[in-house]
Amino acid sequence: MKSILIAAAVLSASFAFADEAAPAETPACPVSVVVDGTATSYNLAVVADAGDVKGAQAYIGAYADNVQNDANFKANEATALATIRTENRFFGTWWSIFPPLLAIFLALLTKEVYSSLFIGIVSGGLIYSGFAFEGTLLHVVKDGFIDSVADGYNVGILLFLVLLGSLVAMMNKTGASAAFGRWAQTHIRTRIGAQVATIILGLLIFVDDYFNCLTVGSVMRPVTDAKKVSRAKLAYLIDATAAPICIIAPISSWAAAVAGFAKGAGAESGFSLFINAIPYNFYAILTIVAMFAFAFMKFDFGPMKRHEAATAAGGPDLGAIEDATDALAKNDRGRVIDLVIPVLVLIACCMVGMIYSGGYFGGDNAGDFVKAFSDSDASVGLALGSIVAIVFAVAFYLCRRVISFRDCMDAFPEGFKAMVPAIMILCCAWTLKAMTDSLGAKVFISDIISGPAAGLWNFLPAIIFVIAIILAFSTGTSWGTFGILIPIVLAAIPGSSMTIVAVSACMAGAVCGDHCSPISDTTIMASAGAQCNHIVHVNTQLPYALTVAAVSFVAYIVAPFVGSAWIALPLAVLLLLATLFFLKLVVKGAVAEGSLPAVFRKFAQSVNNRPFAAQLAHMADAILADGRIDEKEAVQLSELLAKIEGQEEFRKALDAAREDGVITLEESANIEGFIRRLIGRKA
Repeated sequence: MKSILIAAAVLSASFAFADEAAPAETPACPVSVVVDGTATSYNLAVVADAGDVKGAQAYIGAYADNVQNDANFKANEATALATIRTENRFFGTWWSIFPPLLAIFLALLTKEVYSSLFIGIVSGGLIYSGFAFEGTLLHVVKDGFIDSVADGYNVGILLFLVLLGSLVAMMNKTGASAAFGRWAQTHIRTRIGAQVATIILGLLIFVDDYFNCLTVGSVMRPVTDAKKVSRAKLAYLIDATAAPICIIAPISSWAAAVAGFAKGAGAESGFSLFINAIPYNFYAILTIVAMFAFAFMKFDFGPMKRHEAATAAGGPDLGAIEDATDALAKNDRGRVIDLVIPVLVLIACCMVGMIYSGGYFGGDNAGDFVKAFSDSDASVGLALGSIVAIVFAVAFYLCRRVISFRDCMDAFPEGFKAMVPAIMILCCAWTLKAMTDSLGAKVFISDIISGPAAGLWNFLPAIIFVIAIILAFSTGTSWGTFGILIPIVLAAIPGSSMTIVAVSACMAGAVCGDHCSPISDTTIMASAGAQCNHIVHVNTQLPYALTVAAVSFVAYIVAPFVGSAWIALPLAVLLLLATLFFLKLVVKGAVAEGSLPAVFRKFAQSVNNRPFAAQLAHMADAILADGRIDEKEAVQLSELLAKIEGQEEFRKALDAAREDGVITLEESANIEGFIRRLIGRKA
């Protein structure tokens, strides 16, 4: 309700600007653009008979191709925008990124993601339709939800989510997850070991970020739970090893996407451009360095520190959400192989599915593994692989007789229910992106790059990095950011030494914005994989991501001046480590001001009064989290103390002793009796 009232107040202020501009009659304006030998014609003026602007919309829709292949792009773009704005005066203005910014603001303010996303979607529909009820309803429902969910690529991702959730539910029914947790307790002995194992597994699964998030979460969640690593920290480790490793792995769906967007521009090929840009991808590399640093330095800060301290102290995990598959019956017949073998088969099948979708087994890329991966369709490949893997899992479990056929079938609705929150958020995020696209966000961003930023040549990579962060954060998609910015960057900085640095900055900024955004599909699936509250994951991860982003920004300022990635990258790593050591000293100093956690813990262990002991332990956790005792908690402790028998005599004895400096036998007996009652010993 709170988010609805806030959004209504913001949108009501916008109605004053919503008056329709009178449509202007313009003469026909034919334009022909040749892309890869094929000519495409557009009429950039309003079509007189039909009264529509489809030609201008099509020209802007093919922005990536036209910005590189149309010699008169700037003039034609201005004509097309003028035509489109006869119908929608907000197209290509800052209003195009207003809906996602509103959704993100409300989500962070209210901690409620569904209503925030929906309000953002509706605001996009209102702006698109000129605040007309019918136009808003049609745009939100038909052009938004229906078209987004019906998109073939999105359907494949949803199918993969459901099948993977079902496979995880099946594993839990066999007792394999519990068996793996028991095995991990004997082989992974520390919290550091659990975190490092999660990072390494995430780095090994580099083919696709969606697959990475859900697989690493499913496999490592029992281990991190056993070693008292918070779900918030697990979600961060999953998210930080998903997109960052995919964007620097030559054989991944992300490499294929970047190579496709950059095809034939700025380098011998899109793929060679991607390879050359890897050493300059400071954000991705520094994120991986930061994860290991946080683990080995035993250091956390910001909201993450509170979650880690509470979980490490044995308290409830503040960010955990109930997993629908966790409530399943125990099964002592499950073994570690019941988890490991299906997961290995899933990885193998998904990789085969990826190269199959890229034409490895027939077609133009037959026998060419790298090219097949570059041209693969992650949606199709992951769906194919997960179907084969789950069929194998059913047969495997039936042959081993760990669960019945009926239990296998029951796992499908259980797994689907576990993935419903992620699916709902994904559908809303895709629809919100459709709203942003329909308002011309890419035009607004490109005008910034080619306008004010163009004059700052040596600072262009840093500027592009920031713009890519803003765009990816607002839209929740790094791939969409690649598609918008890479062609613009290659057109603005063609064939120079700066090209690779600028493209890498675009890729790094897109990953950073995607990493921070609460409406990013990768962030959503990291939350789902860790079974962590989504807003908790966003809030705890944000300080870490912004710290790495700040160091990366400095690195992109330095890189054009030093002229070599092999100088800039080590400097960036050293700067990051120095920053983390400084933060650790600052945070450690703040905690040292309390200096009571150990005393409170020992006292709590000896106290027989459970509420009083629990409050002591809670105060110890609070001191570890932020270095201070909350006044409300201190009052609660005092009230609990007042309820214990003999506390009045105890206080009087202490006051009397303070007055004369002597403890009489009677006063000593009163003090000793109260302490014995407190710790549960007989007087």
